[in-house]
Amino acid sequence: MDQLLKEKTQGKARILLAPLDWGLGHATRCIPIIRELLAQGCDVWLAGEGVQKELLKTEFPDLPFLDLSGYRIRYAKTKKGLLWKMIRQGSKLRRAIRQEHQWLKKAVKQYSFDAVISDNRYGLYHSKIPCVFITHQLCIKTSMGRWTEKILRKRNYRYINRFSECWVPDTDGNINLSGELSHPEKKLAVPVRYIGLLSRFNKQHIDEKKGHLLIILSGPEPQRSILEEKIISEISHYNGTAVVVRGLPGYSSLIPSTNMIHFYNHLPAKELNEEMLKAGYIISRSGYSTVMDIVALQKKSILIPTPGQTEQEYLGEYLMKKGIAPCMQQENFSLVAAMEAAAKYSYNIPVMHDNNLQMLVTDFLHQADNPALG
Repeated sequence: MDQLLKEKTQGKARILLAPLDWGLGHATRCIPIIRELLAQGCDVWLAGEGVQKELLKTEFPDLPFLDLSGYRIRYAKTKKGLLWKMIRQGSKLRRAIRQEHQWLKKAVKQYSFDAVISDNRYGLYHSKIPCVFITHQLCIKTSMGRWTEKILRKRNYRYINRFSECWVPDTDGNINLSGELSHPEKKLAVPVRYIGLLSRFNKQHIDEKKGHLLIILSGPEPQRSILEEKIISEISHYNGTAVVVRGLPGYSSLIPSTNMIHFYNHLPAKELNEEMLKAGYIISRSGYSTVMDIVALQKKSILIPTPGQTEQEYLGEYLMKKGIAPCMQQENFSLVAAMEAAAKYSYNIPVMHDNNLQMLVTDFLHQADNPALG
């Protein structure tokens, strides 16, 4: 690492990028940003831990990686239990934010970063260099009414306003994927830039296999495993082919495959891109990054929100009303019922405009060269 520090190239912006550790979605949606930074000649460094680290190191094995502890929030087994468990972990979350802020101040001194891109990590702001905060949740949904949402929005804005600007992976218009989450009435104090959809995947000429299913498991435990058990108990009776991606990069133990059903702990972007294009239907969480990938590829899907995760529950209902995908609850999920619902559903998947990531990165790098402009 010291050798890398000495080799910093004159005129080449050194950018630190770090995603949140809640599920893989924060890491996967950073992949197109990393690619664009590299295309524009940046010296990109990554930070994180756990499965997010495994995923990004698989995609970018040559990039330097710093160990940075995640928030490590623990989830409950039940929908009702999740709310209270999150409340009890509030002090733990605030402590993690303070610690990562102190970590960043030391890292900037040690590695001479010119700018920072944080995907939902609230402590990665700095007073001397431009720092971008990426989120699709300006408005945080709760099950306790609008008054709690106002309190959370105030706290959320207080953190985000410490950054130079906020990038929202959606469009600023009526045709959007996030609804109220990214389009609140009350605005931030810092500039908000809608950057369009962030997907690591591309449409290709790959034939779709009729009746073929792709099941993408993701998200925090224990809910990931609970859904996996449901899927495994039902997929063995499915009269067709299927691929199940467990969302466990770096995991050694693997469920045995059959001639009809194939299991993978993880698939790199290229292989997963191809599997998504082959699938007649994709079954997945209603996580926002997965939704962006599905819409980018114009694929029919069936969404299953993580129980108690209000963001996913809101997105599932919102997207179902928009005609993008049917939504089913995990508690009473049935593969047979899901396939019947999908067959009757009138899919109306919008073709979203290309993002303006290239222009935003160019502007951001200009700020990194001239911090006073940020």
